[in-house]
Amino acid sequence: MTQPKSFGSDNHAGVHPAVLRAIVDANLGDAVAYGDDAWTERATAGLREVFGADDAFLVLNGSGANLLGLSLLLRRHEAVICAESAHINTDECGAPEQIIGTKLLQVPSADGKITPEQITEKLSGRGDDHRSQPGVVAITQATELGTCYTLAELRKIADFCQANDLRLYLDGARLANAAASLDCSLAELAECADVLSFGGTKNGAMGAEALIVMRSGLAADAPYLRKQQLQLTSKLRFVAAQFSALLQDDLWRANATHANAMARRLAEGAATVDGVEIVHPVQANAVFARLRPRHIAALRRDWTFHVWDEGESVVRWMAAFDTAEADVDAFLAGIRSTASQYRTADVSRET
Repeated sequence: MTQPKSFGSDNHAGVHPAVLRAIVDANLGDAVAYGDDAWTERATAGLREVFGADDAFLVLNGSGANLLGLSLLLRRHEAVICAESAHINTDECGAPEQIIGTKLLQVPSADGKITPEQITEKLSGRGDDHRSQPGVVAITQATELGTCYTLAELRKIADFCQANDLRLYLDGARLANAAASLDCSLAELAECADVLSFGGTKNGAMGAEALIVMRSGLAADAPYLRKQQLQLTSKLRFVAAQFSALLQDDLWRANATHANAMARRLAEGAATVDGVEIVHPVQANAVFARLRPRHIAALRRDWTFHVWDEGESVVRWMAAFDTAEADVDAFLAGIRSTASQYRTADVSRET
């Protein structure tokens, strides 16, 4: 029996056929290890060009990209200001604290985004040698709640950071989805940041992420820190080949545009179902919805998705590059069917 499409994460999706072909093509013959090969040279040159970057480095996963990026920006006594919902705070098992020894200064955020005003509140301890000194602001684009900073919002944060001697890191695990949503270039998103990541794994690749260094003078330590932090693979050509495939004819954008469209289709359909509330704007490829607890339980018998906040009865549904309209429509049919069952049951108990 064929399993229904997962809406649990864009990490659940397979690998785009063009990316798989690129991996197979890179498998012909030998190549010098650790990135001294034509594939890595071609991919990093392509990334530098697309982003207008000073340099680019290939790594294996998003957490590794985040740690490497932050470590390029931090001095040993400095802390990172980030949203409470940031991946570095909630989903990396304390890696920033354990591996690079930084403190995270968390900002509450209802929509996943933070503002200069909120950042200001975390600067009061500056000059006090009893307190970690804020050195970096970390933001996520698209955010963990599926929202996107506008270009104007990014520039406002960048200007604030520059005026207040703060460096800006951008977690771009879903940067492609943000660019597609905002209809802008990767370079326009990147120009606000000193360093950022560019996610491939959630966009059709297989264990491939990139760290993009925008500000001149920061890249010199990256090769050594990447090795120390276990993010340098010997057969780097297979990571590089994937990015070359994603950059070819803007495949990254096509994948992200499709995933975003499937999320909108899902949100628009689900919003018409009694008892389903869409709780965040659907600006990338994530849909956050509030359902009755028994509705969630019934739906999870046949479908895979993430319960984001059990106490608030909020779930997250993710679309991916390979999510088809038929997948969305089948899931919507399941949502409607289970909603109808439990609405009828609730009415019966009341009467």
